[in-house]
Amino acid sequence: MGFTAPVLEYSALAPMLVIFAAAVIGVIVEAFTSAKLRPSLQLAIALGAVILSFTQVITLRGTTTTTVAMESVVVDGPVLFLQGTILVLAFLGLLLIADFEQFAAQASAIPGSPEEEVATKTGKVQTEIYPLTLFAVGGMMLFPAASDLITLFVALEVLSLPLYLMAGLSRRRRLLSQEAALKYFLLGAYSSAFFLFGSAFLYGFAGKVSFQGIHNVITSGPGNDVFLLIGLAAISVGLLFKVGAVPFHAWTPDVYQGAPTAVTAFMAAATKVAAFGAALRIYYTAVSGAVWSWRPLLIVIAIITMIVGSLIAISQRDVKRMLAYSSIAHTGFLITGILALNQSGITATLFYLATYGLTTMGAFALVSLVRDASGEVTDLNRWVGLARRSPQLALIFSLFLLSFAGIPLTAGFIGKFSIFSAAYENGAISVVVVGVLASAIAAFFYIRVIVMMFFAEPGSDSVSVIIPSRYTMSVIWVAAIVTLLMGVFPGPLLDLIGSLSTLVR
Repeated sequence: MGFTAPVLEYSALAPMLVIFAAAVIGVIVEAFTSAKLRPSLQLAIALGAVILSFTQVITLRGTTTTTVAMESVVVDGPVLFLQGTILVLAFLGLLLIADFEQFAAQASAIPGSPEEEVATKTGKVQTEIYPLTLFAVGGMMLFPAASDLITLFVALEVLSLPLYLMAGLSRRRRLLSQEAALKYFLLGAYSSAFFLFGSAFLYGFAGKVSFQGIHNVITSGPGNDVFLLIGLAAISVGLLFKVGAVPFHAWTPDVYQGAPTAVTAFMAAATKVAAFGAALRIYYTAVSGAVWSWRPLLIVIAIITMIVGSLIAISQRDVKRMLAYSSIAHTGFLITGILALNQSGITATLFYLATYGLTTMGAFALVSLVRDASGEVTDLNRWVGLARRSPQLALIFSLFLLSFAGIPLTAGFIGKFSIFSAAYENGAISVVVVGVLASAIAAFFYIRVIVMMFFAEPGSDSVSVIIPSRYTMSVIWVAAIVTLLMGVFPGPLLDLIGSLSTLVR
């Protein structure tokens, strides 16, 4: 039997190939370049790769093909939009990471500072974070484009493994950061095992690993329904862990709190985009013919995710943990978009992912600026009266919180309205009702923070706001402008997404 060379369409793979090539170059630079040149060189390579990859995505607009890599990767409108969104978030995330590294390097020069000990031991800035970020971005871009179970698993691991390491790179809260990384890794390993287990059962059911093959067997061919149910349940566990849905959410608050804030921002925004992009493709194409088996399960998970995320967030006294449980609640809202199972559901989900990702990036960027002599302050009790020290930043953070709450004239309101409307069209009324109630509950703790910042007297242990660099302020202003603009004029973006939101099998 002769060997058949794989047929690859390099032009369609170019956005991902650019990112992976830059990541490999970053590893080489890390090994052979002097410590003095490394920070600026690594940042230039990473930002340049993201920009070049984004131009390739723009070049591919209108492209639809399933033969990119032996039918294991698909390129269509939703994939290109998701990849473009991930690259925009990656660009902003790299700017935050650059500021994080610069501040850590400056703090290491202060005698007695928490960073001084690490700087003394390592003698260098942690520039390995740049190639790690690029590897994660490459995996995120491949994840929603995968059209078979093997490629999907490879993409899942490529995006996950760098994040496990990045979560443990905080130099100020070293023990907390390392604990978060270990929890993330161990729970991630379990979820990956479930994903593989489910893939094996789906292969046993269909005799194929491609989404198209699984769909064909479900709709027309005989199969073992027990294998199908077990496979769907196990694969869903892997996906739901990655998006932080209840009851697979335990890692989220610990990792969000322990990881460096710049890493948390990137992870919270970009990972959700990639994971929900993959979930859309799986549930809308591969197993759409078995909707009777997985839709009731997702309805229950969406409901408990929205309720648990909103209720537990009320009791949080750490701003990063509060945003973590807020993220869990938003996961429930996004699952509602999957339950819609119509074109409006795809459009609404893509819009929600893009706007929520930018708002999240801006919120965590702003959190990184609230500090005292020992570093970042995330205790909400010490944010009291923050508006008196920096009214501008307090006002912008209030905008982000109002968008999370779904208040009109913000992007969050348009996103929730679009997703609930799409789900209502398909009869998922119970999820819509719970979603509206959960949004009302969530509004309480968002507005509570606003009241603390503007209308409460600051205490003696109050914090200060550092003078942000142009990198962090660029991220904050971009996020704020998009959050407001998409709340007032969402039409152009919704029309663009609507023209792209056709998934190809």
